[in-house]
Amino acid sequence: MDVYFEERLPHIYSVLRTGEEGEIIIEALSQLDEHHIRCIALTPTQGLARGMDAHYTGGPLKAPVGRKILSRMFDVFGNVIDRLDPVLEVEWRPVHRSPPPLLNRSTKSEVFETGVKVIDVLAPLERGGKAGLFGGAGVGKTVLLGEIIHNLVKQHEGVSVFCGVGERCREGEELYRDMMAANVLANMVMVFGQMNDPPGARFRVAHAALTMAEYFRDDEHRDVLLLIDNIFRFIQAGMEVSGLMGQMPSRLGYQPTMGTELSQLEERVANTENGAITSIQAVYVPADDFTDPAAVHTFSHLSASIVLSRKRASEGLFPAVDPLQSSSKMATPGVVGQRHYELAQEIRRTLAQYAQLKDIIAMLGLEQLSQDDRNVVARARRLERFLTQPFFTTTQFTGIEGKFVKLEDALDGCDRILRDEFKDYPENALYMIGSIDEATRKAP
Repeated sequence: MDVYFEERLPHIYSVLRTGEEGEIIIEALSQLDEHHIRCIALTPTQGLARGMDAHYTGGPLKAPVGRKILSRMFDVFGNVIDRLDPVLEVEWRPVHRSPPPLLNRSTKSEVFETGVKVIDVLAPLERGGKAGLFGGAGVGKTVLLGEIIHNLVKQHEGVSVFCGVGERCREGEELYRDMMAANVLANMVMVFGQMNDPPGARFRVAHAALTMAEYFRDDEHRDVLLLIDNIFRFIQAGMEVSGLMGQMPSRLGYQPTMGTELSQLEERVANTENGAITSIQAVYVPADDFTDPAAVHTFSHLSASIVLSRKRASEGLFPAVDPLQSSSKMATPGVVGQRHYELAQEIRRTLAQYAQLKDIIAMLGLEQLSQDDRNVVARARRLERFLTQPFFTTTQFTGIEGKFVKLEDALDGCDRILRDEFKDYPENALYMIGSIDEATRKAP
């Protein structure tokens, strides 16, 4: 919508109110000439009519920060949506902020342990880095995010900020109940811009969540885990906003400013001398096409990419992380150490050889392989099963109690499987266990 001002125009990103009772909130996104600004609605626009008055609120969109926001659930405006009492006496900060300057950033590379075997061994996360969780619909992105929240709040004395961008309200409600049941809500903040919200609200909710996370990093010097579900919906909301603003679309209908908008958000996720914001972002991949511009632009910001495979999910190998497509910039001898690096390379080599042999096995059967190849297949199948893991967040569905596995135990298990210590054990003895010692108790 366009708003006419007689005199001085409000700044870009200023918030205005209009409607019969000022209930419609809009944000200025461009100045068309010396009297007109073009705005985008952050709330539904029922009842809006040409000629209504619009009032400048005096500043940009703001988010509440402080200790009192912990354990609460907010919308993009900082209103509580958990049906509890309003949060009083909090500081409000603008959601549009600059990234920390390079001088203040930490240059040390540290691994961030999650307790999920397949991630810690093959695609370790970086403290203060950004990890992408790639996958189509229904392969387990939100479940894996929920598990990582559970593990990190229990193991690390940090704060988690969960940001739901354009996701289903059912998922938010389920996550809230799961986190309450797991007793981790006390160190957590949730911010939601739901699927039925206007594109302007969905586009700004990630900025609001980042502002809350920056308070805990910069003012309280704590480590923060920022989970964004789903960063693709942020890009999608930007595409809708761009169309409403009348911009010419770019490739596949995406906004021409996609790279800039994503960079402005991602660069604020950083590791400083005071603390770190580590971000894990679920990335919906449209039609499982990894060449889609949204996926390509997101890849360029990440230090680790965790790819979820529909094929592995259909085989019951959960978490359905594809070990050959997932990667991390942390997986170098200088960061994780020589033993971990060599083990990860050996695991990938074994699984890659098995992938090549699958066609021969399908056509001619396992008996036609040489003894060496059969040994490779046996190791690979046992590794695949060992890299599955029962989750705390799915205990109520599976009946199997969740497991947190230390990195050393995960590496030890993979090493022993590669040395053929478990070649006489049935494959299912290694399925859905924590450390490798459980296989000896599980086997008949």
